Amino acid sequence: MVLSALLIFILASLAAAEPGSFVEFESGHVHPLALTPNGGLLLAVNTPDNRIEVFDTTGGRLRRRGEAFVGLEPVSVAARTETEAFVVNHLSDSVSVVDLSDAALPQVRATLWVGDEPRDVALGGTRRNRILVTAARRGQNRPEITASVAGGADVWIFDALDLSAPPQILPLPCDSARALAVSADGRTAYAAAFLSGNLTTLASLAPRSPSPPGNGADSIAPAVASIVRPEREHWRDGEGRDLTAFVRPGLTDHDVFAIDVDRIPARILAQADGAGTVIFNLAVQPGSRKVFASNLESRNVQRFESELRGRFVDNRITGIVFAAAETVREGTVKDRSGAAEGPGAGGHKDSVEVRTVRLNPGVDAASSDGTPEEVETSLALPVDLAFSSDGSRLYVCAMASGTVAVLDDAARVLRRVVVGGSPTGLALHDAARRLYVMDRFLHAVHVIDLEREAVAETVPLRYTPEPERLREGRQYLYDGRTSAHGDAACGSCHVFGDTDGLAWDLSESDADIVANPLRQAAPLRGGRLPAFHPRKGPMTTLSLRGLAGAGPMHWRGDRNGGPDHPNDEGQAFLEFRPSFRTLLGSASDLSLASFEKLRDFALSIRYPPNPYAPLDGSLTPSQESGRRIFLARSGGSIACTDCHALPAGTDGRAAPRESQCFKVPHLRGLYAKAGSRAAEPSAADPRPSGERTRGFGYFHDGALPSLRELGPHPGEIIAPDRRLAPAEARDLEAFLLAFPTGLAPAVGQQVTLRAASPPAEILRFQLLESRASAGDGDLVVHGVLRGEARGWLFAPAQPGGPAYLSDRKEDVLSLKDLLRAVREGAVLTGLLAPPGCGRRAGIDRDEDGTFDRDEIDRGLDPASAASRGPPASSNGDAQRR
Repeated sequence: MVLSALLIFILASLAAAEPGSFVEFESGHVHPLALTPNGGLLLAVNTPDNRIEVFDTTGGRLRRRGEAFVGLEPVSVAARTETEAFVVNHLSDSVSVVDLSDAALPQVRATLWVGDEPRDVALGGTRRNRILVTAARRGQNRPEITASVAGGADVWIFDALDLSAPPQILPLPCDSARALAVSADGRTAYAAAFLSGNLTTLASLAPRSPSPPGNGADSIAPAVASIVRPEREHWRDGEGRDLTAFVRPGLTDHDVFAIDVDRIPARILAQADGAGTVIFNLAVQPGSRKVFASNLESRNVQRFESELRGRFVDNRITGIVFAAAETVREGTVKDRSGAAEGPGAGGHKDSVEVRTVRLNPGVDAASSDGTPEEVETSLALPVDLAFSSDGSRLYVCAMASGTVAVLDDAARVLRRVVVGGSPTGLALHDAARRLYVMDRFLHAVHVIDLEREAVAETVPLRYTPEPERLREGRQYLYDGRTSAHGDAACGSCHVFGDTDGLAWDLSESDADIVANPLRQAAPLRGGRLPAFHPRKGPMTTLSLRGLAGAGPMHWRGDRNGGPDHPNDEGQAFLEFRPSFRTLLGSASDLSLASFEKLRDFALSIRYPPNPYAPLDGSLTPSQESGRRIFLARSGGSIACTDCHALPAGTDGRAAPRESQCFKVPHLRGLYAKAGSRAAEPSAADPRPSGERTRGFGYFHDGALPSLRELGPHPGEIIAPDRRLAPAEARDLEAFLLAFPTGLAPAVGQQVTLRAASPPAEILRFQLLESRASAGDGDLVVHGVLRGEARGWLFAPAQPGGPAYLSDRKEDVLSLKDLLRAVREGAVLTGLLAPPGCGRRAGIDRDEDGTFDRDEIDRGLDPASAASRGPPASSNGDAQRR
């Protein structure tokens, strides 16, 4: 099959571009720390090493107890009891259920499958038995969600007392979901949209912008759209023009949802709109039902980079009172699932109170120049927050400021505790007067003594496989101190290395026109490509994922390697260096050495596996039909691949479109942009007909609401001699949403085998083994066997047949051996790691050549390459047990 060859080519080319046994995904922490209910144990996710670490908190100091391998990219953890915890694995689409009965030997006893890229977990219900998980409304574990209902978010709800029972999947009418919080009595859960938007969208037929002064009569500015937002009954752009007539209706901004989780099925009680553009986290104030949301508010309706310099985002805390939730709980107003009246559609919307507080009120937003005092005191990227037990203090960790702030109950900053690094999560042990802080940069946990409000100790996590060059470069993506006021960073828009879901008009009216050195995508047009005009119009924020090998950058390719090497992405990235001055507002450019570290880090970030492609590497009938359309030569002359070259969908060439020239875009992240099309009524989608959750869709400015509306656009030709029929358009959309990202769909998937595993789990394990045999990834297995934490690596091509190489050199098992151990009571979890990562993830953690259990047997540390014994030879020829 063509797609199989395509996948093989993609995987081979990417492996060559980024050698090594670690893949950088840059998954964002949500709740990376959690205390057990009595506070005796602290649980910390070790994201790059795919583990959960357990610490004893007694005596005021952290003592390491144990650790367990969970799934790919763990980002959140919650403890239900002293002996049970739940870990969200962002890249495995799963939740690991961890048994803490022996804190020195924690083990995964079950794996819960959820939707794509889950982010948070919380425990609700009066018995704390309702396990809530946020995830995107897509993925192989949600197969009924296809292109026709793409976009949106879900809360998965499991019963902790019966994990075998089917979960309830509660759809949320928002674009994506991230954080969860639960009221003190457990009856109400709160879920926050992530890239919520701010009701900005595109007026796509706005009048042509006037030509900029000083560029000559032949330099008429290209016709561009305008970014608008509502003011009363009208939609206006940043210059105050009323462009209501050019705006597609139906855009909503649903941000935080109150959910009744004590009833079965759970239901949405009420929702709050306008809480923030990017919502990081939630906390419920003890003694009240007030919910606080840490968030960013983006000023993307403002036009021109010079006007946005140093002041394009606000860091905020939003307080929400859901008086409506109790009204609905008593049944006096119908909830959203009641079909007649929903939050935001009348009834109880007005009884939800939303108030915001700027975290940095001392910043002069009218000035693009800051002061050292502002930089020193500002709080940027407030990614987590926690309340004191009496509700009088709110602690906020500012990721881009290296600071934990102490706020009062009105969200006013009282004091700041500098921890350094990059704080990404909090766990408050009020009784012990300790605040635990996860630090993503330093790969450590800080312990703040709340009596002194100072760091008492810093305890490193046990091991990270991340190369040092990546850790050094990451800091510059998030460092707010490089901005004018200290309140913004590259990560304010490129959220966790991805996107904010918005469009920005970073045009300039007085800059020069720049020659275009890009190669033309044939066979569209002859002649020279148009030059880059400084008034480019709105452009959606591009992800930093997948930059390696993609050539020129920005939608137009105006960041490139120059006339001699336009496709050199390393040189192209260096062209962003002035942005620290022109957009962030720094007094000077970042040093070249520092910017090169940022470049190396950014070029390492990879796309996750595609959530719409079947796990077995096949295509659905609709996707297969779309693939044929994509590869076909219409009339024998042109195919989509003539411009959208494989494997990524681009080779750096460009083509004119409308009045500008654009680099042919890659196609790997299209699945994440669904939601701009007006929703269609269906059982799988709770949104009223005509409602859309994203202000920006496809194309450079986000003007296209749906891929199925692709047609014969100039420079974006799908079928030049005919318009696609509706059925063909749906099939093409299905294929494009399943376009390969560079990692096979099964990568990251996992399953836990027990003596009583149902057939679905056995089939999932067999699928992972077959995909490992096909080269999609490396199958590793972890579990406790005979009282020891063990690991295995599946080796499909051994002289005696497929085998499981062990973390002990001489201990090689067959599949029958593994299944026998399961029947005898072992609980083993299999995971398909990215290609090349299996040896590290399974049997040689520190990659020092000596297997993990062999090191332990010799009294060495398998998590330290400095602790090294004699290297182990290949155990492929070892005798099986």
